[in-house]
Amino acid sequence: MLVLALDTATPAVTAGVVELTPDSPPRLLAERVTVNSKAHGELLTPHLLEALAEAGHTLADLDAIVCGSGPGPFTGLRVGLVTAAALGQALNRPVYPVPTPDAIALDAATGKPLLVATDARRKEVYWAAYDAAGRRTDGPHVDRPADLVGKLPAVSDAAGEGAEIYADVIGLPVVQARYPSPVSLVAVAAEELLAGARPAALTPLYLRRPDAVEPVGRKRVTKA
Repeated sequence: MLVLALDTATPAVTAGVVELTPDSPPRLLAERVTVNSKAHGELLTPHLLEALAEAGHTLADLDAIVCGSGPGPFTGLRVGLVTAAALGQALNRPVYPVPTPDAIALDAATGKPLLVATDARRKEVYWAAYDAAGRRTDGPHVDRPADLVGKLPAVSDAAGEGAEIYADVIGLPVVQARYPSPVSLVAVAAEELLAGARPAALTPLYLRRPDAVEPVGRKRVTKA
């Protein structure tokens, strides 16, 4: 299978082309990753087209699409999900949502219970906990780092940009796995992909409401 992997739930604008077969781990053919929290909308489509070209394929060659479903800040996260949904509809290909921390946990691969924490801004983190095999045991949630410490299950290490930013508060050794890779995104969904299972709904994990609010009244533009 040829799978396009996308994620915009973190500051990393991630696109990659991955080959998936039943007998071996996912194999990366090409990727483009730029860390820029303000450029998801501008960079994601060029990234995925460049990755496809480097891999020697076109959009028509894809068998499926995998997209990180968050949690993540509203503006960035919706770019990846909308792009994946539009491509899936245009190409008539299935789109599989993957919780972004699940992919980071696979990248970390510590073999120990793990905390994945990404930056949620507002001095908060999105977090989830995993057992030694990389299976999620708690979360995802959003909390202030100090509040997370009081709720933290028994884990040995931490991964993700949030874990790095607040390492002094969380107090765990940090593994160098900040953002999800295309390979790990596909690996999370590999069983469903190979079985041809019907994808879950492409629902973003915002965990909180967006900052934007509707105006409550009309603004006067002339002199009173």
